[in-house]
Amino acid sequence: MGEKVKKIIKTLKIDVDKCNGCRACEVICSAFHATPKYSSNNPARSRIRIIRDPFRDIYVPVYAGEYTPAECAGRDKYLIDGKEYDECSFCRAACPSRPEFKEPDSGLPLKCDMCEGEDEPLCVKWCLVDALTYEEREEEVDEAAVADEMEADLEALIDKFGVEKLGSTFARLAQKR
Repeated sequence: MGEKVKKIIKTLKIDVDKCNGCRACEVICSAFHATPKYSSNNPARSRIRIIRDPFRDIYVPVYAGEYTPAECAGRDKYLIDGKEYDECSFCRAACPSRPEFKEPDSGLPLKCDMCEGEDEPLCVKWCLVDALTYEEREEEVDEAAVADEMEADLEALIDKFGVEKLGSTFARLAQKR
């Protein structure tokens, strides 16, 4: 059996009853992830989306999760205040069947990085109604599970760009460090 390693699990806790649909989270996320940082605001680059029904005053923040190379089989329906939503509406994954959580220029999947380098995600800091809360917990996981996650991410990049392009990009980035 593989060795256990401690891993910090970072999550956002979402209180949909508090969300008022202001979209400040989308704005700051897209600005943080612009190149250069804060140079533009394009909500299509945001790693968080507000699913909304403004006529019924329902707003549900959903942040980007893992990439999945195939569509899921789930097609459940949710009934919220008399309106029917399909399962995809609240899904966090970037997948081939929908455009959400994909980089608009390259089509690469987006994943929430919890604003790496910041004390807490900026969407949490900018949420004036406290609908978003940042939580960290420590878990023990198999070392192999961590390697499998990295391998899956690299395979997705290889599928998208090819091994030669990925190799030359790694070489270029290594020279910068």
